[in-house]
Amino acid sequence: MLDRYFLEPLDHDRGLQQQVHDRLVEAILDGGVTPHLPLPATRDLATRIGVSRNTVVLVYERLVEDGYLTPVRRRGHFINEQYVRQQLNVRLDYRPSALFRGDEAEGKAWTERLRQHPSRHRNIVKPANWRDYRYPFIYGQVTTDKISIARWRDCTRLAGTPYHSNAWVGDLIDADDPLLVEQIISRVLPQRGLKARPEEVLITIGSQNALYMVGQLLSGPGTRVGLENPGYVDARNIFAATGAELVPLPVDSNGVVVDERLAGCNLVYVTPSHQSPTSVTLSLQRRLALVEAARRGDVLLIEDDYEHELNFIGAQRGALKSFDNSGRTIYLGSLSKALFPGLRLGFAVAPEPLIREMRALRRLMYRHPSAHDQRAMAIFIVEGHLDAHIRRTRDQLARKWTVMQRELARLLPDCRVTATTGGSAVWVRLPEGIDCWDLQRQAAKRGVLVEPGDIHFIGDEPPRDTIRLGFAAIPAELIAPGLAELHLAIDDLRRDGP
Repeated sequence: MLDRYFLEPLDHDRGLQQQVHDRLVEAILDGGVTPHLPLPATRDLATRIGVSRNTVVLVYERLVEDGYLTPVRRRGHFINEQYVRQQLNVRLDYRPSALFRGDEAEGKAWTERLRQHPSRHRNIVKPANWRDYRYPFIYGQVTTDKISIARWRDCTRLAGTPYHSNAWVGDLIDADDPLLVEQIISRVLPQRGLKARPEEVLITIGSQNALYMVGQLLSGPGTRVGLENPGYVDARNIFAATGAELVPLPVDSNGVVVDERLAGCNLVYVTPSHQSPTSVTLSLQRRLALVEAARRGDVLLIEDDYEHELNFIGAQRGALKSFDNSGRTIYLGSLSKALFPGLRLGFAVAPEPLIREMRALRRLMYRHPSAHDQRAMAIFIVEGHLDAHIRRTRDQLARKWTVMQRELARLLPDCRVTATTGGSAVWVRLPEGIDCWDLQRQAAKRGVLVEPGDIHFIGDEPPRDTIRLGFAAIPAELIAPGLAELHLAIDDLRRDGP
């Protein structure tokens, strides 16, 4: 009876022991193991499912420790019926009231009670199985850096030693790891032309978390928020959820356009280093003009510098905030975007009164980011690993960027590619008559994953003639073949239609 729980092959890139454990627990709770008969011998089960005997031995030992199995000398391992019955009772005794059942009729009660419906926002949708595509031109994902993974593992181990453990075993309440704040001030901010005092820095769960808090504190009904158009989708949704009026600000080859449309805005959100989604860099003239316009109009600027390090032509530019001497710029940065996006660590730099309120709001939400992760990141920076990782990443992405520019011009001459000086994605305007969603579906048939660009525009009828091609997650040698397949997908649409 166990065989059906192992019909799907085990993933040898993941921990085999955990996978075997999970499937056996599922079988036990499903009644897939006969209580009065022993489980298969460890050697027999290991042969049947294709793992080492030692893996099965360790799983059986863990199931005994957890109470699922009882070892009987000379007979084998049997189900602990009393314990399993308790587990099943815990599951079966849960009886939700009619009001909170998930069926369609009663689920309406939930809908009527909700004050907001974030799930109804237009969001970027990325397939969870993006790795299954041979040519994943997906944005926001990275290739595995084995060196940095090994060094991060070392830093997490060091963070767990007695010397560092006092920094994270207790509840920090609303404080941050002082070593990480010190490293941000002394090592990270100077590279961006910034200075700050500890009371002007807040650690967050990624830069987007900081943006959400800023939105909650500074935006609401009656607030006019200027947003790049096209722009960052989650920023648009965050400010829309507060009830603010959204003011679209056009973007060209020099970044966001600074003109009369800024007049009357209370807040302006920008991505100067690499504009999301076009990846263009805000020019020096525009930076100075934007800072001056903010000063004259008493506008607060929100600078999301999520990808500061990835500039491939010319020197790294100073942050927009470094040009602001009037204290109107809120700076949001990421510590994990170019490292491990799933780590979710970022920071905000802003005047002390705002940071004080953000810290109080953060306390109500989740108190503070993982103190252990904060200390591990501090050690990672102290040891120079973050700088080394950024250098490797920049070199790798610079080579891919060069290949992208060359092969796009060669293989997709009918497309208009937005010129950039860096970043990890390319913004492409499609030939006339080609719909971005039709192309996305047609390209997928050829193993090519692309992202339709219409989602980034404000308005009910956005243009459907752009796509974004991320290149951080695709191997450099697959870029040209992937773009060749994309060219064929466009030809398919021209010949056969969507």
